[in-house]
Amino acid sequence: MQKLRITWYGHSTFLLQTPGDRQVLFDPWFTDNPACPAALKKPPKADLVLVSHGHADHAGDLLAVARDSGAPIVGIFELCDWLRRKGVASVSPMNKGGSQMVAGLLVVMTDARHSSSCLEGGQMVYLGEPAGYVIRLEDGATIYFAGDTALFGDMRLIGELYRPDIAFLPIGDRFTMGPAAAAKACELLGVRQAVPMHWGTFPMLTGTPGEFRRLVAPTGVQVLDLRPGETSE
Repeated sequence: MQKLRITWYGHSTFLLQTPGDRQVLFDPWFTDNPACPAALKKPPKADLVLVSHGHADHAGDLLAVARDSGAPIVGIFELCDWLRRKGVASVSPMNKGGSQMVAGLLVVMTDARHSSSCLEGGQMVYLGEPAGYVIRLEDGATIYFAGDTALFGDMRLIGELYRPDIAFLPIGDRFTMGPAAAAKACELLGVRQAVPMHWGTFPMLTGTPGEFRRLVAPTGVQVLDLRPGETSE
């Protein structure tokens, strides 16, 4: 099997090419994403799409991706119901604590502490609770995609139950964890590697990978500090 390849499109949008050569897209936001390079504004092909919550900076291109790719969309029940009412047929709803096999991968939905909604016609539409995901890859490695979240104590349980190797963690602060809380999350999860996300897109997101790296350095956690458009194995 090939190595896991991670491409960051800025903010919290990632494409993972798994060891079994499946394209897994997280939180598709390209068109209005100021961090996404101009050459990458067109969404990539995907075999599976996972969305953590309904805010525009995570699901801004979700409808377009769903309609164009035909890939199964995994999300919390209310968000998937909203997609169905928008004409999206290939949805695979779930809820926190549940698991399912999708596109040959084990997907577990975890808690996240945030909110979830979208604006339609000037009105706020509730889209269920926010969530995170644990994904078991074909080679047995496990990733944890936290979504937008505060630090919460049950991250320790996620670590004990699923033993993730890599955690994708928000570090921007103000709307999510900052670097200090994300460093504590690494301790609770017991991960060996962390990928910072949800930072630098807007001036209000003041947390930086440098600060995060400094805080986790004593624990030996490796920080994969990508730049928008960069791919790493």
